Amino acid sequence: MKPAAALTVFAFVAALGGCATARPVLYPNEHLQNVGQTAADQDIAECKSLAEAAGADPRGTGIGRAAGSTVGGAAIGAATGAVGGAVVGSPGAGSAIGAASGATAGLIRSVFGRSGPDPAYQSFVNRCLQERGYDVIGWD
Repeated sequence: MKPAAALTVFAFVAALGGCATARPVLYPNEHLQNVGQTAADQDIAECKSLAEAAGADPRGTGIGRAAGSTVGGAAIGAATGAVGGAVVGSPGAGSAIGAASGATAGLIRSVFGRSGPDPAYQSFVNRCLQERGYDVIGWD
């Protein structure tokens, strides 16, 4: 496998793994103080399991987000490269180079940018925890 291809595969795996470990951050309200962190961790785990059982995927948008960013980067890069190539007399080559550069930049931005879990999964877990008395203030 070429080094660039291996790096791409590693980046996708790392991005998916990062999404899987995201967890809600709870505000220390009265309920959390009464039940304690151990019980809260058990409730978080149960709400995550319920979300997955209902069909919400914690990593559902990771690949789609990466693909969309990569395609968008390629389109912008191709347009920019074609303009640059037209100036120097080779719009086709400029477009191809620009597309490759833009796709790479889009992939890197999507993989290494901060992203959270799938919005449906996150909403499900947030609501489950809210119904149990917790106050979710974000995800980490």
